[in-house]
Amino acid sequence: MSIFAPKRHTTGFHAGDDLQAGAALRLDGVRMQALETGRSRLVATSLAFILAFAAIGVRMIDVSVIERNPPKPRAAPTAHTEDLEMERADISDRTGVLLASSLPTMSLFARTEDLKAAKVDIENAAVRLVTVLPELDLEETIEHLNSGRQFIYLKRNMTPRQQYDVNALGIPGLLFEKGERRIYPHGNLVSHSVGVTDVDNKGVAGIEKRFENALRESHEPLALSIDIRVQTIVRNELARAVDEFSAIGGTGMVMDVRTGELLAMVSLPDFDPNDPPAPTDPSMFNRATKGAYEMGSTFKLFNTAMVLDLGRANLNSTFDATKPLVFAGHTIHDDHALNRWLTIPEILIHSSNIGSARMALDSGTEAQRNFMGRIGMLQPPPLELPEVGAPLVPNPWREINTVTIAFGHGLSVTPLQLLAGTAALVNGGEYHAPTLLARAPGDAIPAIRVIKPKTSEQMRQLMRMVVTEGTGKKADVPGYEVGGKTGTAEKSGHGGYRKKAVLSSFIAAFPMDAPRYAVLMMIDEPQATKQTYGFITAGWTAAPAVSRVIAQIAPLMGLMPKTLPTAPSIAGKGFIQNMGGKEVAAVE
Repeated sequence: MSIFAPKRHTTGFHAGDDLQAGAALRLDGVRMQALETGRSRLVATSLAFILAFAAIGVRMIDVSVIERNPPKPRAAPTAHTEDLEMERADISDRTGVLLASSLPTMSLFARTEDLKAAKVDIENAAVRLVTVLPELDLEETIEHLNSGRQFIYLKRNMTPRQQYDVNALGIPGLLFEKGERRIYPHGNLVSHSVGVTDVDNKGVAGIEKRFENALRESHEPLALSIDIRVQTIVRNELARAVDEFSAIGGTGMVMDVRTGELLAMVSLPDFDPNDPPAPTDPSMFNRATKGAYEMGSTFKLFNTAMVLDLGRANLNSTFDATKPLVFAGHTIHDDHALNRWLTIPEILIHSSNIGSARMALDSGTEAQRNFMGRIGMLQPPPLELPEVGAPLVPNPWREINTVTIAFGHGLSVTPLQLLAGTAALVNGGEYHAPTLLARAPGDAIPAIRVIKPKTSEQMRQLMRMVVTEGTGKKADVPGYEVGGKTGTAEKSGHGGYRKKAVLSSFIAAFPMDAPRYAVLMMIDEPQATKQTYGFITAGWTAAPAVSRVIAQIAPLMGLMPKTLPTAPSIAGKGFIQNMGGKEVAAVE
């Protein structure tokens, strides 16, 4: 039997199979076409997304890089715009903090001929203008618009909103002028140093006036020696002292004794240069550089340095202070006389007028005048400000002047002169002209030797003793070896000196083993308080302010406090006497 089945005739069966196969093929084709269409659409969509993201990326690069410094458009010429390219440079402190800068502004002006040609109703135009600029006076605005002048300002330094509102009025003949306005981010803080500009952006005071041309010709910021941090501390403490003692004003300064740079210069009252008062307002007066004053017992520093430097005496020399000194019809006395011979250290520490006068007479009038000239007391200091006063020097310089100048009367100087002269006493004996401009590292610093290094060393010792043992105890700051001198000078008035109106000053330097900074605080007409037990002298009023300033700026300037053994006293026997078990402290 064959294992193969016999073949059958299957013609009908094959035709049905072909129909089914064709249908399957057509279905597969549709599916393939749908897949291809989907794939094409997906590719197209992907390409669209890629192009979109590429466009966004290009635009981001364009905005962040290319447009960061866009080319400046050339302004169309308009009236009074010839100086717009002369942009005023910024002013900064020594660390780069902005003290003065300029912002672009618009000013509104009128061409009255255009108003007339357009037959503008002047009164109606003025009313509409005052509606959007209410600070304008209606009558004055009508007068301006009727003036017939070709160009007249109506409003300076407008805000963008004000410009928009005026422009929306559509009044012919009203036009805008591009300009710039000076701004002072710190307001009153550095007003007397930086100064101020007028409505035309021209410097009229301070650094702004002194460097008018340089600020217009340069685009680089002008760096001052002022340190805004130190300036803030000095102003705060001076304002505190003026308020505490109900004074009429004061001044405070800090100087680098090695360079002459002023890190702080404050005069109170001060003003806001963003809204300056009239030029004659008292707040515009810079007491630190413009006012000349008799500085009282602070001058005993110069008198002592003179005697030691000339070799007329040494630290062990003594002078007769047993009784008041009668000279040329004048009687010189000490407020709290010790009535004995005093050594030079005792004369300075006790602030003896009698001893100081005898020291000056021993040196001579000519020697005193020469020394005061050498130390910078007889000529205005060469500071970069227009507001610098000249000293009031006696002429002729008689022996009675020699006597009174020894203890700070008869020669009036600016507080800045006192500060710069004292810096020379402690820095090794070299006078550096005071400056408000920051010195670059490596700059040559002009110096004039005014006393011997040995004299400077002796003066540092004496000034330190004034603080540790004398009238300046309240100026001490533990760890910073403060040295200095008090000065309380009666102010002159009609018919003589006013006993209740004084200038109390404390001039200091620190640290006295290697001085870095000199500090001056002066309070004008302080009033007694319960806390001062009725005293208005510098030891009670100015010295504490100096202490607070030094305590804050010393760490700020990188000076670490020291713990050193107390130096042996060179005051001489009898500096502090024991009277019935009570110590008699030194007084001014």
